[in-house]
This record gives sequence, C-alpha cells and structure tokens, in this order.
Amino acid sequence: MGLSRRGLLAAGGAMGAVGAVGAVGASAAGAGTAAAHARGGTGGGGRVRTGFDRLAADGYRLLAGEKVGVVTNPTGITSDVRHIVDVMHADARVKLVAVFGPEHGFRGTAQAGGSEGRYDDPATGLPVYDTYLKSGQSLADIFTASGVDTVVFDIQDAGARFYTYIWTLYDCMEAAALAGKRFVVLDRPNPVTGRAALGPVLHREFATFVGRQPISQAHGMTVTELARLFNGEFLTSKPVELDVVTMTGWRRGDFFDATGLPWVPPSPNMPTPETALVYAGTCLFEGTNLSEGRGTTRPFELLGAEGIGREWAAAANALELPGARFREAYFAPTFSKFQGRTIGGVQLHVHDRESFDPVRTGIALLVTAKRSWSGFAWRSDHWIDKLTGSTQVRTLIDAGADTDEVTGAWRSELAAFRAVRRGYLLYR
Repeated sequence: MGLSRRGLLAAGGAMGAVGAVGAVGASAAGAGTAAAHARGGTGGGGRVRTGFDRLAADGYRLLAGEKVGVVTNPTGITSDVRHIVDVMHADARVKLVAVFGPEHGFRGTAQAGGSEGRYDDPATGLPVYDTYLKSGQSLADIFTASGVDTVVFDIQDAGARFYTYIWTLYDCMEAAALAGKRFVVLDRPNPVTGRAALGPVLHREFATFVGRQPISQAHGMTVTELARLFNGEFLTSKPVELDVVTMTGWRRGDFFDATGLPWVPPSPNMPTPETALVYAGTCLFEGTNLSEGRGTTRPFELLGAEGIGREWAAAANALELPGARFREAYFAPTFSKFQGRTIGGVQLHVHDRESFDPVRTGIALLVTAKRSWSGFAWRSDHWIDKLTGSTQVRTLIDAGADTDEVTGAWRSELAAFRAVRRGYLLYR
C-alpha cells in the first residue's frame, strides 16, 4: 500500500518507519520535532502531546472538508480534561456529525460486558451509535448510515490483548474499509510502557472479542502502532485508507506517570495506571473460580476466594518473582464473584515496576493458587483459553507444570511476533 498524499502530509513521527509501511502519519505541523521526539526526545517526565492535541493545534487540517465521526469513550480528553467530542463539536473547523461508542459506552455509563446503545448525546445533540460486539458488514452499515466520510479513533488502551478497545479499533478499521471510509487513529501512551511484547500469542482458532488476531498477551505497542500492524498484517485483502497522528514527547520506556497527562479510567475496573500495570497477568483469574478483585477498590491487585488462607501468599512469595511481593489479604467484593462475602487471598504489590513481568506473575499466581488451594477450578466454559489464546496454559497447569515450564511453552511464537511487531514501531 503506497503513501497517499494525506499519509505523506501526515507523517509526524519516525518518518522512515512510517514511509516503509504505508499511508500513515500525523499532521505536517511540527513534523521535524515529532520525529526528533520519536527518536528519543523529551519523554521521561516531560509533557506528552497526544495525537488529538497535535491534530487540534494544526487546526484539524487532516479532517478539512470531511464529515467526521469519532470512536471514543471518556478517555478521549485534552490535557485540560475536556472531552474531545465537546471540543470538536464547538469548533467550526471540524464537521463532526456522529459519535461511535465501544464497550462501556461513549460517556462510560455501562459496566463490563455492556454498552449504551443508540441515542442522541444530551451535551452536543450528536447521534451516538453503538459499536460494541458489532463487526464486519453490520458495522460498515452503521458507518454508512451515519453519513461520515472519515472515522477517527481516540481511546486510551491498557496494553493487554484482551482489553477490548484494541479490537474495537480492529473491527472499526475493517468496517471502514468495507464502507469506503477513511480511518484516522489519534495516539495515546501505552500506560505500561512499550518496551516489550510478553506472553503467549493468540492461536487463530481461539479468536474472540478478547483477541481477534495473533498478537501477544501484552503487546507493548500504542494504538497507532497497532493500527499499522493490523492494516499491514491482518487486513491485507482489503486494507483501510489509514492515517495516524503520533504523539510527541513519549518514549517506549515511559510509564504513564511520566507523561504529564491526566488519567481517566478507560473502564470501570481500570481505576489507576497501577491497575493497568498488573492487568495483563492477573486478568487471567477471570478464567477461574477465584475473584479477580472486581467489586473492590483494587481490581486485579486483589485476588481470592472462600477457603483461601495465608498459604497462597507464602507460596507466591517463595518464588521471589522480580518486582513483586504478595500480602495475605481478606476482602468482600461489592459486586461480581463472591458479592458481599468476605474471602481470602492475596494482594499483589509491585515494588519494582522496571523488573516486573505481569504475564509471568499472573502464571505464577495461577500455578501457586492451584497447588495451595484444593478448591481451585477453571471456569466451565474454559474462558482461560480465550484469554491466553490457546489450551496451553490450562493444560500445562493441570498437568502439574511449574511457572518456567508454562512460560517456556510460548517462547518461539513470541519471538516470531516480536520480529513482526518491530517493523511497525514508531517511537524509541
């Protein structure tokens, strides 16, 4: 796919890498500065400018003369915490005609597994369309019915394959291609850094909305990088006309607190960047009969069930996992598993996030939970296989494998994904 005129005008970060793949980029304003930042500019405590901030600063030239629809949620904010839909709606330079809401909804009123449906936004009067669990031609028909020329995506990701917003991105890209719409992705930081891809790679026969395509469990990419990878590797029969607007000031080793940006929970159970730090590993407990901490103030950090005592924390600490410690904990979830009942388990404390590996830690917790608590069980629907992307983790743990044996099982497929991923990275 060759560079389009818009893609060339948009090249704003790491121009060499962009040009090698196709029609992607950011607005022309500040392109040299953006490229410098992508090669190792400010970052590390400096203020990051998001894709939207750069798009707006350039007067929305990338969207000039087009009817625009935005796929977003409460995380689509400016650095002064105004929502981008409210900002764009009030700006005569943008013809914003529709909003598309993902899981949890555009304004974020729905819990996990829910959305807001079709309605008119009270604040702007704009029609809001529901994208949740819609894909292919049915989603393309929604884009067509909305009357948009260009679909813009701006949602904060959490860095894990099973966090559904990246598959909303994928589905919307595929649908936009079917509907003949242009697609623009506005970048935001990966809150847990973009240093490495970790964990098992999805096997295609296990594809669901928590994993459409074979990427690793912790992908270590930003949404613009993922969009380029999706277009270049998985939408090859009908790629979308794609432009991306990169950030300035972000480096691959930056955690979210280095960005200077405000944190808005991307979903009800992702309250802090610290939650995102552990999520790629401990979300695996969704696939078990243990609570993953939903209904507490520390989801995915608190894990437990009735009948678990101090043995689990002791077993986990004995592994001396890098960057992690475990505290015997008791809690009563206000909703989800064990609602209103006091249960025992562990609280995961990350004391060195530089050395912490969330996926390895999650596997170690599964292994030690099964060994230290006789009541351990997988969910009957084998949801763990959807989360991990194959039967490997479940069957190995059931066979008595230790943490090293389980994590070693995906070494070759992870190496292959890392090699592909490298060609789509935009920041250093």
